[in-house]
Amino acid sequence: MSPVLEIRDLAVEFATREGTVKAVDGVSLTVDRGEVLGIVGESGSGKSVTGLAVLGLIDAPGRIARGSVLLEGEELVGRSEKDLRRMRGKRLAMIFQDPMTTLNPVLRIDTQMIEAITAHDNVSEKAARARASQALARVGIPSPDERLLTYPHQLSGGMRQRVAIAIALLHGPALLVADEPTTALDVTIQSQIIAEVQQLCAETGTALVWITHDLAVVAGLADRLAVMYAGRLVEEGPVNLVLDAPRHPYTAGLLGSAPSRNRRGEPLVQIPGMTPSMAKLPPGCAFAPRCPRAAADCRVAAPERSEIPGGRAFRCLHPLDSAAGEAA
Repeated sequence: MSPVLEIRDLAVEFATREGTVKAVDGVSLTVDRGEVLGIVGESGSGKSVTGLAVLGLIDAPGRIARGSVLLEGEELVGRSEKDLRRMRGKRLAMIFQDPMTTLNPVLRIDTQMIEAITAHDNVSEKAARARASQALARVGIPSPDERLLTYPHQLSGGMRQRVAIAIALLHGPALLVADEPTTALDVTIQSQIIAEVQQLCAETGTALVWITHDLAVVAGLADRLAVMYAGRLVEEGPVNLVLDAPRHPYTAGLLGSAPSRNRRGEPLVQIPGMTPSMAKLPPGCAFAPRCPRAAADCRVAAPERSEIPGGRAFRCLHPLDSAAGEAA
């Protein structure tokens, strides 16, 4: 069975005053039906741009420079905006970090949800309202019929995000891209929404791409994990293997700087330095200037993708040992 989403050698560029910025450079990924793929990395690593590229939401001065994005075997790159608009919401959907960017502040919830349903399905307003109410109930919103009559500003942040998730799942899309949808919410609401999305995707078979900088979130949510740095994938594999035995020093650095992954009272091991400017990437491995394992060869040529048993891959000339986290 072919994957729901297949990204092949995707590259996204932006024209700036400093020159051409390669926000995404050679990313290849697959996501199967009902699978959850977590994409993690620091701000500016290219993870959000990857998600936007999948939905065809890269606008000028950005462009997809090369590569392929296949949804259930159907090419999305190069499709007209009309075709993509017809597919968004029906076969692929996205949840953004701020639900107020998704919801129209001057329209009631029922108006927005009914329009989202009738845009793709030829049903009566009564049937659409019933579906909207059921969708709100599925994401844990109490008294859904009453909530339909409210405006977004009358709901809490958690409720607004639940509404945005309900809208995204209205048509049972084949693919759902979630770009840090729980970052602005408190921990209790965050865990509830994560559990609800996970359950809904398991029930419907929707493939989920969860973009985040929070390793604690993906540890309990994702099936596989992809780590991005400076626009490139540096490590990928089953989430438990990547988190328990990282091969790339950058992945190990992210784990060392996460409070949830360290013992209480122990100092966090921070990654030194700053992320490089995407317009002025250093030669060779982009992580070399910050890497404690960097050698002379790291500053000459960018490392190629290395595949290892267990469905894992990484880009590093001097990887960590898979068992002990020491030199290989």
